This record gives sequence, C-alpha cells and structure tokens, in this order.
Amino acid sequence: MIDEKQLVEYCISNKDGALDELYRRYAPKLFGICIRYGKNQQEAEDILHDGFIRILKYLKEFRHEGSFEGWLRRIMLNTAINYYKKNTKYFADVDIGNVGDSDVFNNSVLDALSLNELLDVIKSLPDGYRLVFNLYVVEGYKHKEIAEILGISESTSKSQLMKARKALKKILLNGNFDLSLGKS
Repeated sequence: MIDEKQLVEYCISNKDGALDELYRRYAPKLFGICIRYGKNQQEAEDILHDGFIRILKYLKEFRHEGSFEGWLRRIMLNTAINYYKKNTKYFADVDIGNVGDSDVFNNSVLDALSLNELLDVIKSLPDGYRLVFNLYVVEGYKHKEIAEILGISESTSKSQLMKARKALKKILLNGNFDLSLGKS
C-alpha cells in the first residue's frame, strides 16, 4: 500500500490506478460530510462528485503541511456549502429576539435512536436549519464563522440554530417522523 504523499504525487502525474485508489480510500469518509448536508442520497452523491472534481483540481496545491484527510474534508465541506448556496435563493434574516427559548433535549429519546435514524431526522429539517445545525453542532463552527461562510448575519445563524433545535425537539418528542422516509 502506498503512503499518502506518494498517492498525491501519483494522482498529480495521472499514474494508472492512483485516482481510483484516492477515491477508494477517502470517498466513504467524505461521503459522511455529504450525507449530512445533502437533502437525500442523490444530492449527497452530487456533492461528493463535485467535491472530488475540486479535490483533483487543487491537488497540486496541497503542501503536505498538516493532515491530508483534513484538507480533503475542508474541500468537501466547502463544496457542500457552495452547493447549498447555489441551490438556495436566500436565507430569511430573522432577529433572534423573535425566537422562543430552546429547551434541552431529553437524552432518553436521543439514546433510543441509532446514528442513521438521527441523521434521517436531521435531514428532514428545512435547508437553512440543517446547514447551520451541522456547521455549529457537528463541525464546531462559531456563529460568527458561520455568518461569514454563508454570507448571513450572526443573528440569522443563531436563530436558524434555535429553530433547528426546536424543530428537532418537536419531531423527536412527538415521534411524528417516519424514519423509513426520512421526513416528518
């Protein structure tokens, strides 16, 4: 098995099988990002495809400083965000003062769900809620960073997160979702 640095160099020089090896090694991990941001399997696959095109386009710019997988993940995340921006006309800019308080989830409800079931529930959220929720909760970005990434105000990021949490709480506590369809 070739190491990461050799794989990058082989891909840049178009060595036979190198691109297949890159895809085989990293696509499953990167698809996890895509599935969190895509509305469904098809959209996630589109994001993965677009992301790999960007990876190949910028591969020669990777300087082998830091984690290659981290670099790949960042490109895939940016691709998912760009995909969302391109396919969404706007975010509603809402004053956070108009949003109600958010309660904490009942952990017993969350404990009863598998990871895939929880992902399905998150995918059922409206696009803006899902995107901000993933960036804040899963990726660990702060509201200021999310606002810059998405071109929205900080208060919109906060309100989208609060609304996402409220919607998730309602879905989970009321049990009004069909996990086989991934929709509420």
